[in-house]
Amino acid sequence: MPESPLRVVQYGLGPIGLECVRTVLGKPKLELVGAVDVDPVKVGRDAGELAGLDRTLGVTVSPDAAAVLAAARPDVVLHTTTSSLAKVVDQIASCVAAGAHVVSSTEELFFPFERHPQISARLDALAREHKVVVLGTGVNPGYVMDTLALAATGTCCDVRALRVERIVDAAKRRAPLQKKVGAGMTRAEFAERKAAGTIGHVGLMESLWYLAAGLGWKLDETEERLEPKLAERLVETPVVTVEPGHVAGIHHTASGRIGGREVLFLDLQMYVGADDPRDAVKVDGDPPVDLVIRGGVFGDTATVAALVNAIPLVRKAKPGLRTTRDLPLPRAFASSGCYGGAP
Repeated sequence: MPESPLRVVQYGLGPIGLECVRTVLGKPKLELVGAVDVDPVKVGRDAGELAGLDRTLGVTVSPDAAAVLAAARPDVVLHTTTSSLAKVVDQIASCVAAGAHVVSSTEELFFPFERHPQISARLDALAREHKVVVLGTGVNPGYVMDTLALAATGTCCDVRALRVERIVDAAKRRAPLQKKVGAGMTRAEFAERKAAGTIGHVGLMESLWYLAAGLGWKLDETEERLEPKLAERLVETPVVTVEPGHVAGIHHTASGRIGGREVLFLDLQMYVGADDPRDAVKVDGDPPVDLVIRGGVFGDTATVAALVNAIPLVRKAKPGLRTTRDLPLPRAFASSGCYGGAP
């Protein structure tokens, strides 16, 4: 007898959340049963309408997460609201208390044990109590600068150092991301936002800590640096115009040392007009590994894929707060009209 589709609630209906809705609808093994968002423009509307579909789904967006969780009884909640774990911990906890697994794009949830030890302990205990899994994932953090990089060391007898590089043309990404990296700002505006901690990529240190833990390394020193990437020419996107000398985006790095020697270095450049987008992993090991993804992994689509593809994996994982190291190999599963790839 065939299994019933897994019941999914989408929590957060921004650009990523709406794409999650469209992707879930294309998976025969999944069923969208609820949608949560506090935006008054979205509340009361059908999720299918918001997702730009040619049909309604009978799933009305509600700001009352507790009511949706109680009525929908989801197996899994796809959570896509904001980057800060401290701001969303109660949202996640409410989903766990309702007996649902949670797969979240919250960057600080990817490897939260260093930055948020108390929150981590709380979520882990709650998830164990309710026999569900809480997972933070995505494309970055979640895959290209951490999970993929760690997997690249799997054929090495010894690893001396690891370097990961990601160059992203933000002009091809969603509007909120272009604004998030400061495209179009002056250097003074960037400096002000940097001082306030309201600009830059969230999750780079989480990727660094994840890699260190995965390799069994105890770092003596870590360093994080954030600088503006300045435009050398006029760059125009549908969202912003960047004059030469103004901020095109960010150059964000994180490094870790043991005994004064740099063993981990993560280099992220995300700016509009990047000429040579790519993802690269270089392992100084035995044997060495030099991996390059030409053009880079397209982050918006890949983030959605990472979230949705984790659904069948979390259901089979040991209850608790987990990372991608605790789950089976990330992989796609069948969409409508496809064969194979069953969860």
